Amino acid sequence: MRRLAIGERPDWRGTARAHGFTFHTIDGAPYWDESHAYAFTLAEIERDIEGPSAELHALCLAFVARAVEDERILASLAIPEHAWDAVRDSSRRGDPSLYGRLDLAYGGAGTGPAKLLEYNADTPTALYETGVFQWLWLEEMLATGRLPPGSDQFNAVHEHLIDRFRRMPGDGTLCLTAYADAPEDRGTVAYLEDCARQAGLATRFLDLAEIGLSGDGRFIDPAHAPIATLFKLYPWEWAFADAFGGALRDTPTRFLEPPWKAVLSNKGALVHLHAMEPGHPNLLAAYFEDDPQAACLGGAYVRKPLHSREGANVRMVRDGRVLADLPGPYDREGFVRQALAPMPAFDGRHPLVGSWIVGDAAAGLCIREAEGPVTTDAAVFVPHLIEAP
Repeated sequence: MRRLAIGERPDWRGTARAHGFTFHTIDGAPYWDESHAYAFTLAEIERDIEGPSAELHALCLAFVARAVEDERILASLAIPEHAWDAVRDSSRRGDPSLYGRLDLAYGGAGTGPAKLLEYNADTPTALYETGVFQWLWLEEMLATGRLPPGSDQFNAVHEHLIDRFRRMPGDGTLCLTAYADAPEDRGTVAYLEDCARQAGLATRFLDLAEIGLSGDGRFIDPAHAPIATLFKLYPWEWAFADAFGGALRDTPTRFLEPPWKAVLSNKGALVHLHAMEPGHPNLLAAYFEDDPQAACLGGAYVRKPLHSREGANVRMVRDGRVLADLPGPYDREGFVRQALAPMPAFDGRHPLVGSWIVGDAAAGLCIREAEGPVTTDAAVFVPHLIEAP
């Protein structure tokens, strides 16, 4: 794994505009950064990322099957009791999932196995940038001779998404929702809608505020037409807490992601995964903060809320010294402590490897690069390549 200073394409912003990548700059700050790229060997991808990602996802599915049948686990994850049946029933029915992203600490061959930091199993973004725009970057860099012939990318996200949509059960329709005025969320959902259409589904987008609930428990659009399947870029913990949260158990509407994904999109899952496989090379020791065993981590750990996004409320401690302590609104449901896996540093920057799972397959990766040791919403997206043999 190497960080290559490779230089920007002269008119990449024009290419972004032509392909609808409108959020490459957010609030005046760069989000997409192609001044450099991360290069991997094929062995690093296959042995250290793709293989372990598939194994970790399978372990997560085994944990879900256990969790939904154990109220103590559901309670430990701060899933409200009124949502347990919705979570349990969606798992028992085998409601399919669409995608998720495993966030890994990995510094390349010779630095040890990739370590799972968390599983963004419910509402991960950075999907369009992965599946489309970094692939366009690779094709243009090859076409102009700026990358050696044979350079590749671990990136079958686009094809996997279309195939997954094509295999989805249902009536051939899909409604998608997100906050329409949030550029990154709207861009992610627009991309997924395009994939669904390519798979032959009839789609429509609704702003979150436009979705209602009928008297018989169906989620409906503004014209009172029932929604058979709804993709929502809206976290399950928020949905469970909303006024309509109690309707989720009995509604005939099916969801992407399904309610059982709430078990995995929760830092408490890290504790249970470690308890299931304490010697797994890709897992870090993790404990609920009120567990006396958490003391075994000593003065080197990361304290994370059960529900947190973009590094909010994360505290990182090494040798008893606080390296980072970020503010945020996610401090009510409890915390876990996870063994510290220091992020690798390349030229003073810290790359986080995001390994995409589409359906049940490892499908590609993205790199988000931060100045500090915690990946926040200020991190930039950096393309990657597999070096030619």
